[in-house]
Amino acid sequence: MTAAAPADVLLPARRKRARRPVLVITGAVFLVLVVLAAAFAPLLAPYTPDAIDLSASLVGTSGDHLLGTDSSGQDLLSRVLHGARTSLIAPLALLAIAALLGVTLGTVAAWRGGWVDTLVSRVTDVMYAFPGLLFVVLIIAVFGAGITTSVLGLGLAFAPTIAKYTRSVALAERAKPYVDSYRVQGMGGLRICVRHLVPNLARSIVGYLVVLFGEALMSLATLSYLGFGSQPPSSDWGLMVQEGQAAIVQGALLPALVPGTAIAAVVVAFNVVGVWAADRLGARR
Repeated sequence: MTAAAPADVLLPARRKRARRPVLVITGAVFLVLVVLAAAFAPLLAPYTPDAIDLSASLVGTSGDHLLGTDSSGQDLLSRVLHGARTSLIAPLALLAIAALLGVTLGTVAAWRGGWVDTLVSRVTDVMYAFPGLLFVVLIIAVFGAGITTSVLGLGLAFAPTIAKYTRSVALAERAKPYVDSYRVQGMGGLRICVRHLVPNLARSIVGYLVVLFGEALMSLATLSYLGFGSQPPSSDWGLMVQEGQAAIVQGALLPALVPGTAIAAVVVAFNVVGVWAADRLGARR
């Protein structure tokens, strides 16, 4: 008979389980507010994001400018609200491209096996050995800078990660009895994958994509900061950090601090919610 665990041992675990939903709920509520702020930015922003007022250059927080202004006198609150659209939609587009390629490659590799699986595995290994941001910079050097090129390049860079994950869960799903039963009924491999296997993987894949969202947002912000992503006069958060960096020398921290804090807060919130969602979705498979 196993002895009962002491109360002082069980108490921290219980407190941890109790805190986790609070953190998840807080992160989820914050993300909902960010999405709503981005959707209703034209109504919430006190100024247009490109309104220049040189007489109000680098002013601090005030009644007219709640979060201050940048070196051009543009209202930081208005720019952050409008920039949320690009900063949230671009990672979604990136992950959609990566998921389309990655899920396809991973499913084909798991289903066909043999030399197909070996080829896909070697290609993904090569992509892993090549830094993702460097790969995107090379693409940008060929096709030019811009948010569209950055999204496409990072979509290709993220695809091997999703392909490896899809292959691992698809191999386990492929070994289940229902797959053999459909084969005995004469159903083709493509039909089984599209109608049954991939939909059964959807929970796990969606949970994994939620976890990757924060990394995708950070990668796009990094490219914009380096001048490869969004271009002026965009209000992309990464570009705003790059533009506000020069003001730090003049003692004005807000132009870089405000968008930088927005990036950090959204990434942390997505990581908290994403890990919880991935655990829940994985447990329900």
